[in-house]
Amino acid sequence: MPKLKEYGEYSMCEFIKINVKDDVVVLLEDSKMGDTIKVDNKEIQILQDTPKGHKIAIKNIDRDNEVLKYGYSIGKAKEDIKVGQWVHSHNIKTGLDGILEYKFESKKLENTVKENDIYFKGYVRENGDVGIRNEIWIVNTVGCINKTCAILAREGNKLINGKIDGVHHFEHPHGCSQLGDDLENTRKILSGLVNHPNAAGVLVVGLGCENNTLESFKTVLEPINHNRVKFLNIQDVEDEIEEGKKLIKELVDYSSKFEREDVHISKLKIGLKCGGSDAFSGITANPLLGRVSDNLVSLGATSIQTEVPEMFGAETILFERSLTEDVFNNSVDLINDFKKYFIRYDQVIYENPSPGNKKGGITTLEEKSLGCVQKGGNAIVTDVLKYGDRSTKNGLNLISGPGNDQIAVTVLAASGAHMVLFTTGRGTPFGGVVPTLKISTNSDLYNNKKHWIDFNAGQILENKDIRKVDEEFFDLIVNTASGEYMAHNEVNGYKEIAILKDGVTL
Repeated sequence: MPKLKEYGEYSMCEFIKINVKDDVVVLLEDSKMGDTIKVDNKEIQILQDTPKGHKIAIKNIDRDNEVLKYGYSIGKAKEDIKVGQWVHSHNIKTGLDGILEYKFESKKLENTVKENDIYFKGYVRENGDVGIRNEIWIVNTVGCINKTCAILAREGNKLINGKIDGVHHFEHPHGCSQLGDDLENTRKILSGLVNHPNAAGVLVVGLGCENNTLESFKTVLEPINHNRVKFLNIQDVEDEIEEGKKLIKELVDYSSKFEREDVHISKLKIGLKCGGSDAFSGITANPLLGRVSDNLVSLGATSIQTEVPEMFGAETILFERSLTEDVFNNSVDLINDFKKYFIRYDQVIYENPSPGNKKGGITTLEEKSLGCVQKGGNAIVTDVLKYGDRSTKNGLNLISGPGNDQIAVTVLAASGAHMVLFTTGRGTPFGGVVPTLKISTNSDLYNNKKHWIDFNAGQILENKDIRKVDEEFFDLIVNTASGEYMAHNEVNGYKEIAILKDGVTL
């Protein structure tokens, strides 16, 4: 086996062995029956045609025994597996089952921050918050006025005269006929957007008869800076477009006074997300996010990680890094509450990965989760947030949310993330309300979809020095925060939200 690289136990040839304990290797190219690979000085003949990114057994694995990848179990063998066989859904299955119990083991963990003089150019708001864009956002309390708000955004962009970065509206179907916690979830997410510092000014638009009325919504927004946030109830005015334009003009005048200034890197908050994963997600892009996240956290910044169902099977890796017992207990609740959500709707807890994941070489949820959690690096978990909560503690935060791309990116933005770092092996044009940097896991995707992808982590498979890749990616993050780089989702105009629906609709 070739010499292992410093940043991980894998080789850079026609296959990758990630950990010395592993029972499988990942192929870097399509292989035919009869091809050979040399692993640990032993020649292995491939027994079946096997696609790029998929796994080949390098040891004999008995039926019902665990299969190791990343040094951890990714499931159990359904049958005896021979050396050289393709290892995938046909011969291994998940080993996960039900809700588990966990025990806190006391460790003396400290969240130390290195002194540094790293800055980005940001916008300091009147309340001390920091934004990385100077936009006006139109947030509607109810879905039935989406088109009205879209017209207001279009007309508003005619009024800015280059004074701000743009006027944006985010369509959603919620706010009417919702009850209880479901309605509160909508309010929490929308309030997180209203209070987001990337928006210098916000126009909140209501209809007048919805459950999420302006008056009830204001109670979750307090305290309100009425220079920054304007309200329009369109049933109360004769011409809602003209009234809206007047309010937008006031917001443009207010927002245009902000200018970029030096802001310490500790004020930066990033969201961590992966979507359309493939077999290289846990080898290239997600570990890249983990290393850069660790670096940012060590400088005093904040990383926020969600996609709770994609922590199943790898959650103990996060649990053992809990800063306190309270953080540990909240982390356990985060996992088990989401499992109960599956059970409440009579769904299989471990019904994952998706068809696209499987096509890309991911077989079980454990395998997907072990790759996904690497986005959080090795940092101490300092806080655990409920769905819609705002991040207030520096360090690595976990927040409740599903793996669904649109919902997860929205909850990260609503929690206060200035940008989202989004790894993908399959590709997606989607973008959230904040800059959504797409990081490809492989060079084929990057070369094919350069108008989607902002950074290519696939370089790591091509023997590019990992330190250099990390430095380039860190610089991209700082440049994005400073407005020197615009994410492709911003350039393409892809700025969307989605809110988790979990309750009765009248």
